[in-house]
Parts: sequence; C-alpha cells; structure tokens
Amino acid sequence: MTKLRGAAGTGLERSCEATGSGWLRSRKLWDGVQLLQAWFAGHGFDRHRHDTYAIGLTDVGVQAFDYRGVTEVSTPGKVVVLHPDETHDGRAGTPAGFGYRIVYVPPARIHEAARAILGRPCALPFAREPVTVSQTLATTIEAAFRLGSEPLAADGLILRLAEALLDADPSCGRAAAPIRLDAGAVDRARQFLDTETTRVIRSSELEEVTGLTRYELARQFRSAFGTSPYRYSLMRRLDCARAGLRGNRSLADVALAAGFADQAHLSRMFKSAFGVSPARYRALETSAAP
Repeated sequence: MTKLRGAAGTGLERSCEATGSGWLRSRKLWDGVQLLQAWFAGHGFDRHRHDTYAIGLTDVGVQAFDYRGVTEVSTPGKVVVLHPDETHDGRAGTPAGFGYRIVYVPPARIHEAARAILGRPCALPFAREPVTVSQTLATTIEAAFRLGSEPLAADGLILRLAEALLDADPSCGRAAAPIRLDAGAVDRARQFLDTETTRVIRSSELEEVTGLTRYELARQFRSAFGTSPYRYSLMRRLDCARAGLRGNRSLADVALAAGFADQAHLSRMFKSAFGVSPARYRALETSAAP
C-alpha cells in the first residue's frame, strides 16, 4: 500500500473524481479553503477546471498533467500551482502511480491578502511556471494539513500563500508595503484573545475589535508579537486546558472547556505545543506535587 505524508479528514472532492485505481480524501478549512490528499495509479482525472487556485505538493511518484498546451511533470518535493479557471487533467507518469496534497483557495481571498501585503490593489498573481521548487510553498502546504478547521488558521494560511504567489509573479511588482503598526489595534486584539480562551474566535470578531482587515491584522500582529493571531489564540486556549488538568475533570471535559472539538483534538494540539500528551502532563505534574 502506498503511504503518503500528512492527514486529512474524509470527504469527496467532486471535481476530481477518481476514474481509475486510486483514492482521495478531503476536508474544508474556512473561507472556502479546501484540502485534498490523493493517490492515483494510471489515469487520475479528466480535463476540468476549478474556480480556485490549486496549489499542490507532489509526495510520491511522478505526476503528469496537461496545462496551457504543455505536458508538465512534477516529482516528489516539487510544487504545482494552477491558476483559477485553467483547464488541466492528471495522470501517473510511471506505473508506480503518484500521490499529492493540494490546497484550493478562492481567488478573492488571495486578492484580499495580496492587497494587504502590497498596500494597494493588484491583479491576481500568476505563477508563470506551473511546476517549481519552492520551499516556502512546500512548507506552507505541509503545515496546512496540520491545521484545525478554524477561521484564524485559514487567515494565516492564505496570507502565506499570497506572499509566495506574489514572489512567483514579477509583474505584481512585489515590494511589500512597510508594516505600519496600529499599536492600539493590535493590543486590542491581544487583549481580546487573552480574554476569550474557551472558544474558537472568528476572523470577523477581530476585524470588529481592531478596525483592520484580517490580513492587515495578521501582518501587524506577527510583527508586534512574533506569532499569528491563530497561534496566539491557540496557545492561550492550551494554557486554559493546562490549568484545567490540575483538577479532577475528565480530559474530554477539559477539552470542551477550552474550545476544542474533543479529547483527541486537544491531545494533538497539546502534544504539538508541549511535547507530551495531556494525560502524561497531568501524571507528571501530579508526581511532582509535595
């Protein structure tokens, strides 16, 4: 059985139904962003087109596809960038089959993020080379598959993708606008996240609190505090959960009280942040008690 890195929830990506041997699974993040992971042997899918950006990372095998009148080939570690509304197909370049992970992003979200980065309206960035080596994009795609389905997580992902797409298109005149901190706005965001530690925060809430767009806030917040609003909010919720471990509540109750979907969700996020599971953390802290 072919093994691919990363993980995604179950679901069906209707625009790329398998017509040969293979499998796929997908899940939605937020703001129209969708993640899909797939593996195909032989023919993958017929010619079709998306109304989104499709930004993928080839994981295994040789991925071949026809795009803008040319046959393109991608191998493990390379990134594929397909522009909205461009026709393409997909197939294995060798009998061993191919596997990939891909992020679908509405162009409106990229347009909004690009405007925040450049400080002015601009055309959608166009990647002239559909197959490229981009450590930035590869790392961003890999990180996307570890994200929870939360609004602030999608904001940060879209901003990073927009930055990389602007770098790939010289016609955009990529010169990021200097970050001018609205100190009052970012501090209001921080205080709001410090207070709301028991639930998932929506992007629109921070926009209302700060008066900034979600992408302007994401840039300014990272400049001011060294992390994204999503990561900051997640860590404050994990702090809340860690405090809850000192009582006798079940791990499931601790998870729900800190705004996590369930105990498994808390365990994944907790171990990623602290290097141990919540159960192990509780046991260690109990052992250290006088």
